[in-house]
Amino acid sequence: MGWWTLSSITVDNDNSEHEAVVERKKANWRQYYALTKPKVVYLILFTAVVGMLLATSTGLPPWNALIFGTLGIGLAAASGAAINQIIDEHIDGLMARTENRPLPQGDVDRNSALVFALSLGVISMVLLLLFVNILTAVLTLISLIGYAVIYTMYLKRVGPQNIVWGGAAGATPPVLGWVAVTGEIHLEALLLFLVIFIWTPPHFWALAIKRRAEYAKANIPMLPVTHGVDFTKQQILLYTVMLISVTLLPFAIEMSGLIYLSGAIALGVVFLWFAISLYRSENPDRAAMKTFAYSIIYLSMLFGFLLVDHYVRVVFHLVSS
Repeated sequence: MGWWTLSSITVDNDNSEHEAVVERKKANWRQYYALTKPKVVYLILFTAVVGMLLATSTGLPPWNALIFGTLGIGLAAASGAAINQIIDEHIDGLMARTENRPLPQGDVDRNSALVFALSLGVISMVLLLLFVNILTAVLTLISLIGYAVIYTMYLKRVGPQNIVWGGAAGATPPVLGWVAVTGEIHLEALLLFLVIFIWTPPHFWALAIKRRAEYAKANIPMLPVTHGVDFTKQQILLYTVMLISVTLLPFAIEMSGLIYLSGAIALGVVFLWFAISLYRSENPDRAAMKTFAYSIIYLSMLFGFLLVDHYVRVVFHLVSS
């Protein structure tokens, strides 16, 4: 009886130790996963896949472009996000929004994070070069360097227009998806780039209004820090008007039809309402976060309308031909 009890305790202890090891491994995996900024990568992949689908006149894109293009673009984005966190470790530690990231918390050391980030980048290039095409690999590499190095190390720290020019790297995914399918850069792909490029400032400046004290503490010259909240609200409103105008261009060049146009106008009117509410608000922090949250919904739904409109037109063409 005593032996059975002792054995049970031993087994329980062994199980507890095993569970603790497993839990540590899970936590370790989660920390590396967090280095990739997964929510951002998911949005990047969504716009990239939409670019692939829009570049296909009938049916689905080639399987190699869809599978390996998505993997390659996604891994490159994850690599850029990890490099961004390595470079910004000190800054992240000063801001409440980012202080719990793996590097400031000491959950992952810098050398391991760098090896992880570079490995993702190398794998992404290999996949794109071997299974997609050279142009997609080159443009993806340029985007990776543009975000992880040029924006993070220089543009972010040089002046209040940092997010405008830095947004160029974040606007490339639909172009990358388009090129993965066609092997060429077309006007339609550049319009998709332009939409995200103009969308980025009002999206990010809204967040910057809320986090302006943190950016000031970290010595990052975001627009609300250098020019004040009122000026930033004006710029958000201006860029929102520009964005609505730009989103009409796909319809103007017959890239899309009435389904997209209706959705773009409706979404734009709501975005404008948020921007005007923020401009007039005496409580800019709360209004800014509402604008920021809607901006994410806006971009996702806008590209969703593009996709629905495209496939309705494809089906109509197949049925009528």
